Parts: sequence; C-alpha cells; structure tokens
Amino acid sequence: MLHTHPKFQRATPIPIGNRLLKRTEVEEKTGLSRASIYSYVRAGTFPAPISIGANRVAWLESEIDEWIAEKMAARKTVSTQ
Repeated sequence: MLHTHPKFQRATPIPIGNRLLKRTEVEEKTGLSRASIYSYVRAGTFPAPISIGANRVAWLESEIDEWIAEKMAARKTVSTQ
C-alpha cells in the first residue's frame, strides 16, 4: 500500500483550470513558440508564469484558457463588423 505524507493529501481534487502547465504544454495548447510566449509576456499581452522552484516556471491553466477565449472573442468581433 502506498502511503503519502498527510501534508500533501488533498481532500478534494484540483479543479480543471487550476492546474499548472509546463511551457511545452502552453506551447501545445496555444500554438505559440517559446520565443513568442516570452515576447508576449514582456509586452503584457500574455499571462506571466509563476515561479515553482529553482529555474522552473509554470502557467495557470485558467489564465491560458482565458487568453484563448479573449482571442476567440476578438475574432468574432472582427468578423461581425
């Protein structure tokens, strides 16, 4: 039987959208390259990563989903004008 430390046991699962995504997952989900992601972050037009350790960052999935939804909404606005 596998035992986990009580500190890390979770009463409820993490809801979808609150996951932390690695850069490669963000690239796959958005279709953006690594360079584009960091360029957009610097410009303030893409969610900033969260530091999760020494030389490790991740993005909150809900923020990436929101960014995608904004792009979709902008596309619909342009196409209806």
